[in-house]
Amino acid sequence: MRLYGALLRVRFCGRWSTVTLAELALTGDLVRPARLTVPDLRRWPQHRADVSFDCATSGVQHHRFTGPRLYDVLADAGPGFDPVRRKDRLRFLIAVAGTDGHHALLSWAEIDPDFADAPVLLGVTIDGTALDEEGPQLVLPQDRCGARHISAITTIRVDGAYRFEPAGAPHGTADAARGRAATAAP
Repeated sequence: MRLYGALLRVRFCGRWSTVTLAELALTGDLVRPARLTVPDLRRWPQHRADVSFDCATSGVQHHRFTGPRLYDVLADAGPGFDPVRRKDRLRFLIAVAGTDGHHALLSWAEIDPDFADAPVLLGVTIDGTALDEEGPQLVLPQDRCGARHISAITTIRVDGAYRFEPAGAPHGTADAARGRAATAAP
């Protein structure tokens, strides 16, 4: 499914035309889910990344991207971390999907400045060309393989539902124990 955002009027060669902007949805465990266009993403501080990665279908690619850091955009959306538990954010996963069916999964710790602080961008330009109509790209400068570079992002889902099961524990034990503790309150 492709989401589209606002219509933009542009003048090209002396003629006015209307351009439909691509839109991505921020969903999941967020206080402020949102639908954002590339012009919306330009409101955050912009960063530049010169990347080289190996593409399985076309060899080594070299590109220059600009855009906001994924961390900044998601932090502003208010991830549903438990403020009492400092390490709660470590269980959050970030799923990114594009129009062509490609998808990637990141952990919150990869992008969090207190942990790996990877400079993951939501690219709004590639090699100086704006991506307003196509939609932003997921840019991972630290990756040598281009498999997690997602073009034309449609959805970014933040998911904090992951729960660790201790080794040897029957599946669902941690959830069941939490449920018993919640119902056993006086």
